[in-house]
Amino acid sequence: MSSLTLYTTPLSGLMVVEGRPVGDQRGSFARLFCTRELMPLRLPGPIVQINHSLTHAQGTVRGLHFQRPPMAEAKLVRCLRGRVLDVAVDLRKGSPTYLKWHAVELSAQKHLAFYLPQGFAHGFQTLEPDCELLYLHTQLYCPEQEGGLRHDDPALGIPWPLPVADLSARDAGHPLLTPDFVPLEIT
Repeated sequence: MSSLTLYTTPLSGLMVVEGRPVGDQRGSFARLFCTRELMPLRLPGPIVQINHSLTHAQGTVRGLHFQRPPMAEAKLVRCLRGRVLDVAVDLRKGSPTYLKWHAVELSAQKHLAFYLPQGFAHGFQTLEPDCELLYLHTQLYCPEQEGGLRHDDPALGIPWPLPVADLSARDAGHPLLTPDFVPLEIT
């Protein structure tokens, strides 16, 4: 029996993955990743990097980050502790949902993960203190191909649920979207 279930979102290719932990008096066991069960995601390559973040302050925003081709990455994001609003923005050239966003609340209790295909920007806001996220990436981090969008860009209109308590200088310095922004060409 499968322990991971995939759900579509309004943005093509963007998926929510639900796990079903099994528990007894000792605690619980949950599958976080299974190549066979996640085959419908059509990962563009193997998982080559796994990252972990810890964010202390409630209301902190991290992102919105992306990598340009040829280092565009797909990623699977899961919250291990705390609760976050996880946001994905479609940056794919020619996509009918270009510059549209979708958000999912992730928490350890909900057992959800967010799958972002290549061509999406990603960010989150912590809804509780001390949030930990686990990221599985199909590309290695490449600073030369990194890009970012402002969390408060009026062109996106993302209604973050809490006032922004903390934001890195790097994230605050991302430019606003302009007509000359080049969509990501994902092949």
